Amino acid sequence: MRMRSLSQRLGSVLLTLLGLLLLTFIIGRVMPLDPVLSIVGPDADRSTYDQVYRQLGLDRPLVVQFGYYLRDLLHGDLGNALLTGHAVRDDLARVLPATIELATLAIVVGALLGVPLGVFAATHRGRLGDHAVRLLSLLGHSTPIFWFGMMGLLVFYAWLGWAGGIGRVGLAFDGLLEPVTGLLLVDTLLAGEWEMFGSALHHIVLPASILGLHSMSYISRMTRSFMLSQLSQEYILTARVKGLPERTVIWRHAFRNILVQLLTIIALAYGGLLEGAVLIETVFGWPGFGQYLTSSLLLGDMNAVMGSVLVVGLIFITLNLLSDLLYQVFDPRTRK
Repeated sequence: MRMRSLSQRLGSVLLTLLGLLLLTFIIGRVMPLDPVLSIVGPDADRSTYDQVYRQLGLDRPLVVQFGYYLRDLLHGDLGNALLTGHAVRDDLARVLPATIELATLAIVVGALLGVPLGVFAATHRGRLGDHAVRLLSLLGHSTPIFWFGMMGLLVFYAWLGWAGGIGRVGLAFDGLLEPVTGLLLVDTLLAGEWEMFGSALHHIVLPASILGLHSMSYISRMTRSFMLSQLSQEYILTARVKGLPERTVIWRHAFRNILVQLLTIIALAYGGLLEGAVLIETVFGWPGFGQYLTSSLLLGDMNAVMGSVLVVGLIFITLNLLSDLLYQVFDPRTRK
C-alpha cells in the first residue's frame, strides 16, 4: 500500500513537471521575441539568420522540438544559454546559491518576526496591539518591494552607512575566494576569511531584511488567522477554566495545534522568495536566480527559461513533499 502511494506521488510529480515544461515551451514559442536576432544581431544578412535558425532547430515542428528537448533533459543536458554562452546547468549552479542564501536568511527573519506578531495580534484581538500588527502587515504586503529596496539603500547605505552597497561582497574581495558551496557566508567561514565574511554579512543584511519583512506580513496574517480559529475552540475554554496559565494555554495548546499549518505557510513563503526575489536582486545588483531568469526572458533565451522553470517546479514540489513529511512528524494522525 505504501509503495502504491509512493508510485502515485512520483507519477503526479512527473506529470506536473511535464505539464509545466510543455506550457512554458509553448508560451516561449509564441512570445514576440526572436532568439535568432539575439545571437546574430539586427544587421545580419538573411543567409546567416537562416543558418542560425536551423542550428537552433526552430525549423522543425513544435512537437519535434519539444521531443528533442525532453530527450536531452533525460541525459541531464539543459542546453546552452544565449545570455552567457555557457551550459544552462552550469549557469544555474552558479546563480542559485546566491538566491538560496538571500532567501534563507529572509525567511528566518520573516518567521522570527511574523509568528510572534501573529500570536500577539490574535491574543489581543480588537485592541491597539492587534490593529498595529495588522496595519504593519498591510503596509509590508502592499508597498512595492523595489521601493523598500531603494529607500533602504538611500537611508541605511547612502545616509547612515550601516549597510553594504550593491553586490554580495565589497569590491576589494570580489573574486578572491574560490566557491565551494556557492553560499558566500558559508564559504568564507570554511576558509577562515573573517574580514570577507564581515563584508558579505554587511551586504546581505539589508536585502534579506527587506525580503524578510515582506514575508513577515504574510506569515503574521496567517498566524493570526490560525490562532483566532484555535482560541475560539472549546478545549481552550476548558484549559482556562482549569486555571492553566495563559502562556501555557496559548503556546502549549493553541499554538501547537496550528504548527502543522504554519509549517506549510512558511514553506510556501520560502518557495516564493526563491523564485520571486528578482526585484530585490535587481535593486541590489544581487547576482542570483531571479535576475538570471528575467534577463533570459527579455532575451528570448528559451533554454535558460526552460531550465529555470524546471528548477522552480522542483523547488515547490520539494517544499510540498517536505511539508508532508513534517505533517507526519508533528501530527501523528496523518501517519495513517
